[in-house]
Amino acid sequence: MTTQKKKPDTLGELKKSGYTSVPVREELRRNLIARMGSHEPLFPGILGYEDSVVPQVENAILAGHDIILLGERGQAKSRIIRALVDLLDPEIPIIEGSEVNDDPLAPISRYGKDMVEEKGDATPVVWVGSDHRYGEKLATPDISIADLIGDVDPIRIAEGRYLSDELAIHYGLIPRTNRGVFCINELPDLAERIQVGLFNLMEERDVQIKGYRVRLPLDMIVVASANPEDYTNRGRIITPLKDRYGAQIRTHYPRELSLEIAIMEAERMKFPDTEERLYVPQYMKEIVAEYTALARKHPEINQRSGVSVRVSIANYETIVANSLRRSITQSEEHAVPRLTDLPYMIASTLGKIEMETMEEGREAKIHDDLVKRSVLNIFNRYFAAPDFESIVAAFDQGATVDTGAEVAAHLYVDEATKLTGFGSALNKLGVAEDGPAIASAMEFVLEGLHLNRRLNRDRMDGGFRYHA
Repeated sequence: MTTQKKKPDTLGELKKSGYTSVPVREELRRNLIARMGSHEPLFPGILGYEDSVVPQVENAILAGHDIILLGERGQAKSRIIRALVDLLDPEIPIIEGSEVNDDPLAPISRYGKDMVEEKGDATPVVWVGSDHRYGEKLATPDISIADLIGDVDPIRIAEGRYLSDELAIHYGLIPRTNRGVFCINELPDLAERIQVGLFNLMEERDVQIKGYRVRLPLDMIVVASANPEDYTNRGRIITPLKDRYGAQIRTHYPRELSLEIAIMEAERMKFPDTEERLYVPQYMKEIVAEYTALARKHPEINQRSGVSVRVSIANYETIVANSLRRSITQSEEHAVPRLTDLPYMIASTLGKIEMETMEEGREAKIHDDLVKRSVLNIFNRYFAAPDFESIVAAFDQGATVDTGAEVAAHLYVDEATKLTGFGSALNKLGVAEDGPAIASAMEFVLEGLHLNRRLNRDRMDGGFRYHA
């Protein structure tokens, strides 16, 4: 049995171990190069950026640049930034009690320097993990210089320290993230005077606190996120600060429907009792993803704020939830989402998008329009309207079908047996011979024919009636 080697816990032991400190940019580069050499993904779980964003982030790290990510809401900017922590070493040594992660071999604070001067090689050392070296702040107008950089601590003054004593200072978030990664989310929302306060950190690599002759040569990489509209057009970020970011990287929404679906599947909430009975047909996933894709182009939806991938995820969760609710109330073995579940997506959509107009009732009309266009687009990718001449003929002879989110699946199965040619549609959709799945496929086919002007549809209480 092997015993784990004890980590040095004094400065003297650290020196004997041969440990050498490296700047955080070199640390990130070294670990990135090792990961690239082993072909490990830089951002596991983040999809669609392999050929666009990821190479640019890799270049920025290899070049030792500070980074700003520009993108609308829901483009994984924060997740990318937080993933940079995985490129830090698992642990590094700091002087015990240091507020600014003082390197025992090269302390920068008065506390660290005094500790080494007083105790020499007996200076106590502790090891901190990579999470301890990540700091993040959401920019808001009320942030102060004291929050980010530091200020005089009145408690320390009350304890007898002088105002001129560096040890009377309470350090802010930035110094406390020394030797790590510091992130500012929504950078343009910082007040201009705070942006000015970041200049020295970005260029000179130090911070100055109020009128004190205190200079902390901090070692860190500064990463920020911003909405492109705020960053480029509204003048909410001062030009000198913009100039100090070495890499400006533009993020984007999924460029393919398959990627949007993959993200939906990966990010949605999963419950074991639901997964056992849930079956979501591929065409239903495609409709949800198509809805979001169309919303990102809709002229009455504010595209400056964007339509987040979270819209797709929340809508997917909503139709799954409604299908589960139906399967419980109807005592059905499986939960299968249908088209009549789509109107429920309005609750999970409207809070996540911004409309250009505030006209009453307009939001619901836009939602209904997006649903219809999504269904039509996906139906036409699977079928051509002439594929269902025999079904249309049955309606011409007087057949009618009633649909609704609360209609039991066995009623659909009964109607399906009367429609010649419906079996081939089931085969093309890859739908199993299961009541709830047949009900879902039937709604898809009937609505597709209606949107292609082959069937009429009347709204009824809780659903629709299709007829010739």
